[in-house]
Amino acid sequence: MQNTIVKNWFESDFARLDPALQRLHLSGGELSGDIDLEYGKGVSGIVGKRLAKKLHLPAAGAHRLVVSISHSEKGLHWNRTFNNSNIVESLFTPVGTISDGHWIETTGPLSIKLTVDIKDRGWHWRCIHISLFGIPIPLWLTPRSNAFKTIENGKYRFKVEFTLPVLGLLVSYQGLLDAKYND
Repeated sequence: MQNTIVKNWFESDFARLDPALQRLHLSGGELSGDIDLEYGKGVSGIVGKRLAKKLHLPAAGAHRLVVSISHSEKGLHWNRTFNNSNIVESLFTPVGTISDGHWIETTGPLSIKLTVDIKDRGWHWRCIHISLFGIPIPLWLTPRSNAFKTIENGKYRFKVEFTLPVLGLLVSYQGLLDAKYND
């Protein structure tokens, strides 16, 4: 069964996304595969591991990731499971449309306001606001994020990376996943 919550948010720009991304966000499904998770070195690694603990991410190294994508009246659900144990649940709630709105990702006590740039038929998140336990945090105090999803040779390519100026890489995980669609 299709859900148009994502298509409605993107309006006519939905057609600019790769057809496989369109299908995944209309019908939901499951992504699975091996990913690499890495932490920075020294102080940045310590900060990255603390951030990862709040996000329920596992230790550095290769991991099996399964992502379940579904819809509800509240929004788009992304439930990530690392190695059948570490579970990270996120709810993406759309506000407005691509031309005048954003998404709000809620993961535990963290709330991130995001907008989307479409590049090479891929979906690139851009952070515009962060709050923790409902308290706004100035962006200059928060880690920078680089997060995207695209299709590569019929598979789902993604990357999530957090960095801080001067310190560099805090934590990053990425991979190439197989998709099963709910339609």
